[in-house]
Amino acid sequence: METLVLILDLVGTFVFALSGAMLGVRRRLDLFGVLVLSFAAATAGGITRDLLIGATPPAALSDWRYPVTSLAAGVVTFFRASLIEKLHHPVRLFDAMGLALFAVAGTQKALEYGIAPPMAAAMGMLTGIGGGIARDVLLAQVPLVLRAELYAVAALAGALIVALGHWLQLPPLPCALVGALVCFGLRMAAITFGWHLPVALQSGGDGEPPGPLQ
Repeated sequence: METLVLILDLVGTFVFALSGAMLGVRRRLDLFGVLVLSFAAATAGGITRDLLIGATPPAALSDWRYPVTSLAAGVVTFFRASLIEKLHHPVRLFDAMGLALFAVAGTQKALEYGIAPPMAAAMGMLTGIGGGIARDVLLAQVPLVLRAELYAVAALAGALIVALGHWLQLPPLPCALVGALVCFGLRMAAITFGWHLPVALQSGGDGEPPGPLQ
């Protein structure tokens, strides 16, 4: 299972780095800015998870494969952004892929460190959304997880499947694959169909009926 977690982590690192780097290119950041954004998007969630479960030093800071993977994705995106742009909605696609991979890998690693399944699922969700939050904060925008369609919910759904499979003593690999597919599918469906959780309502203040908070 250590090999599976490593593979999921590295693939998730790469696709999250692509997502962060693409946003950096669209914001017309220089090469250094794009690389910083790709590294932050790819590693912030894993670093936070490792610190919380006691896996220190965090893998993203102690294993050369993580920074090399994230920086390589940033370089490729910076110099070949036009190729990646040809994909349909590349940033959202890569973001959904990274979310799914990080959610299941984060949950599995927490379980391996003896964390109870419910908290392991929470760690998996945090692993999935942490990079996106760091990326958006660096870009001075409200984090996507706080305003988009079923972002954290999708991560939690995938993480819960992995945690439930562990509790039922099911084979971890099929559970990880199912969890990743559910997370990715739910996120992409939410993007496609505009699914979202209810938002708070506010009074118009001038006699207008309450409307959704913008």
